[in-house]
Amino acid sequence: MPDSVSISTDMPVMPIGETYPEIREAVAKLCEGFPSEYWHELDQRRGYPTEFVKALTDAGFLGVLIPEEYGGSGLPLSAGAAILEEIHKNGCSGAACHAQMYTMGTVLRHGSDDQKRMYLPKIASGELRLQAFGVTEPTSGTDTLSLRTTAVRDGDEYVVNGQKVWTSRAEHSDLMLLLARTTAKEKVAKRTDGLSVFLVDMREAKGNGLEIKPIKTMINHNTTEIFFDNLRIPASSLIGEEGKGFRYILDGMNAERVLVASEALGDCQWFAQKASEYSREREVFGRPIGSNQGIQFPIADAYAQFMGAKLVIQKAAALFEAGLPCGAEANAGKYLAAEAVWKAADTCFQTFGGFAFAEEYGIERKFREARIHRTAPISQNLVLSFIGEHVLGMPRSY
Repeated sequence: MPDSVSISTDMPVMPIGETYPEIREAVAKLCEGFPSEYWHELDQRRGYPTEFVKALTDAGFLGVLIPEEYGGSGLPLSAGAAILEEIHKNGCSGAACHAQMYTMGTVLRHGSDDQKRMYLPKIASGELRLQAFGVTEPTSGTDTLSLRTTAVRDGDEYVVNGQKVWTSRAEHSDLMLLLARTTAKEKVAKRTDGLSVFLVDMREAKGNGLEIKPIKTMINHNTTEIFFDNLRIPASSLIGEEGKGFRYILDGMNAERVLVASEALGDCQWFAQKASEYSREREVFGRPIGSNQGIQFPIADAYAQFMGAKLVIQKAAALFEAGLPCGAEANAGKYLAAEAVWKAADTCFQTFGGFAFAEEYGIERKFREARIHRTAPISQNLVLSFIGEHVLGMPRSY
């Protein structure tokens, strides 16, 4: 390297050319009020970050994708991705409220004018929360087309019966986006027909045919299973056309991939920052451990993986905003981000050594959170099967 080139060892972990710098700065400032101790205490009692979600809502960050006419900011998907990335980069968690962003698209694109006027302004203001997404079931998992929860039309109502699982935030949400079967699987012409989407008012449903049971997990994700027993909901709860719900849900899945992957990207930076700082400060055998290639190279490797994943996610968001197909990019970006954050988490843990196990550093909590990205919202193997079949043209693998 030429002598004229100087590189500071104190450079912050920050990619060049970040989008929405003003928003990112404001989010980072907000996150300062919610330090590691706040999240640790919630983790211990499996609590919901009510104060954090309220702060995000009051600042307008959870309403950025809602059009201005309904009280939001009317910004594109990449703005939502920037917000969630910055939240996680600063050691906080957007998992308690990110569903509002990716479920919003279904209401915006396929909801009626009445539904939009009734719900969107209240969601934007924080009066109502749309955080629950009822899709996955115990018997079908990611095989969405085989779900068994039914919604049968009865006059001016639908009667819902069945069960959902891994429905996170249901205890802290007013509304739920629900996918249910309205036509029996054996009676539809196409596998993708017969499923419908409903916007369920959970305030009225609880105790009247809807029961919520928390699921304890190693990650404080406020997740639940939900039971429907002859739950009656107004026919006006239906979003769009009956039987077209699977297509509506697919519209939002690419957005979900981009947004959740952005959280993983934020975590990548958090881990890289923590590991690089510690490697400069911690001295063993008379020298900083970061001067050892066995420490330095894995951190640099994890950061390089983050940079590549971020470029793919940025492309996916740009395609989505342009109304162009982005399934390959959204899925690949999610895959790469999940691998990058797991690499970064493991590397950070290894860098800190025994201290990583200590709760006061926050690493063991973030380490547990990082693992979920390789499983949800879609597993790594299913992403590979999508790319193999739909991008590379190979036979279906399942």
